[in-house]
Amino acid sequence: MKIVVQMDPIERLNLAGDSTFALLLEAQERGYDIDTYTPNMLTLNDGLLSAEAKQIKAYHSPDRIEELNHPRSVLLNEYDIVLMRQDPPFDMSYITATHLLETIQDKTLILNNPFYVRNCPEKIFVNKYMKYMPHTLITRNINEIIKFREKHKKIIIKPLYGNGGANVFYSDGADRNFGSIIENFMNISNEPFIIQKFIQNVSHGDKRIILINGQIAGAINRLPQNGEIRSNMHVGGQAVKTEITPNEREICEVLSNDLINFGLFFVGIDVIDNFITEINVTSPTGIREIHKLTGQNIAENFYCKSAGNAMLAISGCLYHRTVSVKTLTLFMKLALMSWLKSSPV
Repeated sequence: MKIVVQMDPIERLNLAGDSTFALLLEAQERGYDIDTYTPNMLTLNDGLLSAEAKQIKAYHSPDRIEELNHPRSVLLNEYDIVLMRQDPPFDMSYITATHLLETIQDKTLILNNPFYVRNCPEKIFVNKYMKYMPHTLITRNINEIIKFREKHKKIIIKPLYGNGGANVFYSDGADRNFGSIIENFMNISNEPFIIQKFIQNVSHGDKRIILINGQIAGAINRLPQNGEIRSNMHVGGQAVKTEITPNEREICEVLSNDLINFGLFFVGIDVIDNFITEINVTSPTGIREIHKLTGQNIAENFYCKSAGNAMLAISGCLYHRTVSVKTLTLFMKLALMSWLKSSPV
């Protein structure tokens, strides 16, 4: 099995909590060949998509990644699976990479489906499920923002395409910096930004629920530091064990069909006080924390732990297109390898 991972530069990764690293470790455990490249190394030449990639080896205790060779040009359609795992920002570079990967989509399995990664931005896609969302406004219109704050009193303002808790602001009627916050957003980009009604119970945590092929695979709760409204791990949030509530399970069930039909195989949703705030389809995190706290190995689940999971994945990853012989062969191979791994010798 040959896998290539489109990811951020290795030196920028925090391996201790990095989900991509967990996927690399599990792939290596299964004996897969692993190459990696960064998105800026993609090249489309007369219809052939290539990248300058390196073969790597991942190590646990201590966590590290060793590069086994110098970058060399490889054709991406010669791999069994391409994993899209670079972090946002979701900018034109990111969007271009999805277009380029689409050129090999009939030859190679790409997770997640680049068409729907591009067309399901995390803070916009979620608006399809308004029944389960906090009150939300997406705009650059200052008058609309003022009216929204007057109505809901306490609000959160954040970039539409941001990540990691960066540039997230709280505002209420007594906030003298409101004008400066809006001015800042107006100056940093020409995009709309997102404003949501403040959820009072945010101090109880922001739950990250991981779904694999539309099914709940695990969850953690991320608690903010005292006096902080953001619970992202990047800004000091603490991961703790949690249980899935009936309402959260309902949300996941409502999302499931769309995730399967769109080929969004590996997804992380964020839920605060039973309100869904984001659907992360680009590079979901949290699986290493879940493994440490609960023992659930979501990376193993990702590669189809059982033959049944591999066959289930067929329905979720073919993107409503004619099934290629290569793709069917790939899933049969995954099923067989998973069965051999799980069977007693």
